[in-house]
Amino acid sequence: MEKMISVKDLKKTYVMGTEQVHALKNVSVDILKNEYVALMGPSGSGKSTLMNLLGCLDTPTSGTYMLNGINVSEMTDSELATVRNREIGFVFQTFNLLPRLSALDNVALPLVYSGMSRVKREERAAHVLDIVGLADRMMHKPNELSGGQRQRVAIARALVNDPAIILADEPTGNLDTKTSIEIMEIFESIQDNGNTVILVTHEPDIAEHAHRIIRLRDGLVESDVLNENIIKASDPTHRYNVAERER
Repeated sequence: MEKMISVKDLKKTYVMGTEQVHALKNVSVDILKNEYVALMGPSGSGKSTLMNLLGCLDTPTSGTYMLNGINVSEMTDSELATVRNREIGFVFQTFNLLPRLSALDNVALPLVYSGMSRVKREERAAHVLDIVGLADRMMHKPNELSGGQRQRVAIARALVNDPAIILADEPTGNLDTKTSIEIMEIFESIQDNGNTVILVTHEPDIAEHAHRIIRLRDGLVESDVLNENIIKASDPTHRYNVAERER
């Protein structure tokens, strides 16, 4: 199967005053197209640094990073921004929605930079909002939506450019159990539709939805294993168990 991401001997060192902090030390990881991967690790493990590098939000101190066949390791900030906009959709724990814009306008925002006409932007945004089950809420502003609905808007915004990769950073961190399961069901359908999904989480039960779990510790890959006990959010049995636990 074709590689979506190939990271080789990746290092990231931060200089803080007279000290050097080695956030990543010789990390090598391959992620295939259409894989569903969870990145885990305690605070200071390097998972956030690795996420920033994989998301083209930062560049490594050394090592190579091939993204969809493109070497992004030594790109300029403007080149990285172009790759980010084309290849990666981000979903964050805090949603990062603009409060004065409707759900539709929040989702359409990334398309402004692509030069698409307003009519086509709104058509595309309405389509992805329908995919995440918010067709009847597209004119609502974030403060008129629940936490789960806001995260659905954020996921729709991540999907609107039709990216190859969805990179989700603690996407259920601010949600209750029932809503978290609904959000994980959306990620399952995204992966089923051909996207590569990378989920950054510290919650073991959320990581169990992924097909592969990579654990980091002290800037190194501690383990990289296939998940033999995948939890399917769309499984009616799982939904029943969640409901039972919450009683």
